[in-house]
Order: sequence, then structure tokens, then C-alpha cells
Amino acid sequence: MMKKIEEKLRKRLQRKRHIRKQIFGTAERPRMTVYRSNRYVYIQVIDDAGGVTIAAVNNRQKDSADLKTNVENAEKLGEKIGARLKEQSVDTVVFDRNGYKYHGIVKAIADGARKTGLKF
Repeated sequence: MMKKIEEKLRKRLQRKRHIRKQIFGTAERPRMTVYRSNRYVYIQVIDDAGGVTIAAVNNRQKDSADLKTNVENAEKLGEKIGARLKEQSVDTVVFDRNGYKYHGIVKAIADGARKTGLKF
């Protein structure tokens, strides 16, 4: 059983390295990255050139603590990060799915961010 889990993690990290070779965030077009665990979802918007996190949301924060990790709530988190970026006048990002497949929670986050007018 452990070998199967280790293999799954190894493959995700391999996909992540392959993706990150091509994706780089700048101040004009920062990188929006997603990390999901079994319990929580974390979204960060990062300016790689400056090494600064511009905005971040997760479902552990007090204003989002009632949001469980599922597709409907992931879309709400995507809308929340989109709203925070609009406040900072960022309208275009590079989406980093962090090695996860683009379906389910990751897709819902992207769709929620697009609802706020954020461009990928």
C-alpha cells in the first residue's frame, strides 16, 4: 500500500517539476498556485521575480472556516482570490496547478477565479 502512495506522490512531483520549468510569475502577470490536502485547499498568488506572495486564501481562515474541501466550496475560494486580486488591480495570472490533474477541485478554483473576470 505504501509503495502505491509513494509512486503517486513521485508522479505528482515529477509533473510539478515539468510544469514549473515553463511557468514563471511576474509583477504584471503573477503565478496563481493551488495546493490541496485531504482537509484543506490553499491558493497563493506569487510574484516570482520579486519573490513575494501578493495574495493568499485557504479554507482554514476564519472567514472561510465553514467551507469544507469540495468542488462547490473550491469555486467560492476561487471567487475570493479573484476578488482580492481585483482589489490590487491584478487582472491576469498564470495558473499553476501544482502537478494536480485539471479536474474537480482544481478546475473549480480556476472557474471561480474566471467568474470574477480574472484572465489566465
